[in-house]
Amino acid sequence: MISYPMKPFYRNMRASLAAWFYTFNGLQVYGASNVPVEGPFLLACNHASFLDPPVFAVACPRELHFFARNTLWKGVFGTLITNLNAIPIDRDGERDLQAFRRVFAALKDGGTLLVFPEGTRTPDGELHEGKKGIGMIACRAQVPVVPARIFGSYDMWNRHQKLPRLTTPLGVSFGKPIPVSEYDPGKTDSQRYDTAAARIMEGIAKLEDARVKNALPFDRAI
Repeated sequence: MISYPMKPFYRNMRASLAAWFYTFNGLQVYGASNVPVEGPFLLACNHASFLDPPVFAVACPRELHFFARNTLWKGVFGTLITNLNAIPIDRDGERDLQAFRRVFAALKDGGTLLVFPEGTRTPDGELHEGKKGIGMIACRAQVPVVPARIFGSYDMWNRHQKLPRLTTPLGVSFGKPIPVSEYDPGKTDSQRYDTAAARIMEGIAKLEDARVKNALPFDRAI
């Protein structure tokens, strides 16, 4: 089994979450071997639930960075998510230059970034159009994009539910990395970022439900 370097705090929190998701949600992970062993990449995922970031953190064998609303930086919770590589971003995210500087710095250092191309949680459980912002990040970063898709999290805790259904079965599927040449149409395309976003969403849409695939066992996913 490949050993992926992680900060001790991140690894310990991830292990605690994994114990829950594998035990009570029967988490199934398919295609984890598609995640690059080293080097920067974007992990582009659909967004269905409040719980998507921690589930992806458990399913992905690489340590992740991710965006979070700057309003979440309060007290102990703010300290917690800072130590879990959260990057604060204001509501007008496309203009938050400080956040993007931190993102590109993390990628330059060989890190990874979890992004939700749809921009917000799906209102109906279906995939929706990718936002221009993901295209901008990908085209400027010039790093591979690994498409990933979560199944079951909408039923577990979607934006219309006050409380989660804690034992809903969950699955995560990873696709093969999409090289820059396949998602970036180049600077001559007047709709460059929109085109890149659409191509990334196509990669996510192709992924099949990990819960009905030959999922990887616990030790391989962790």
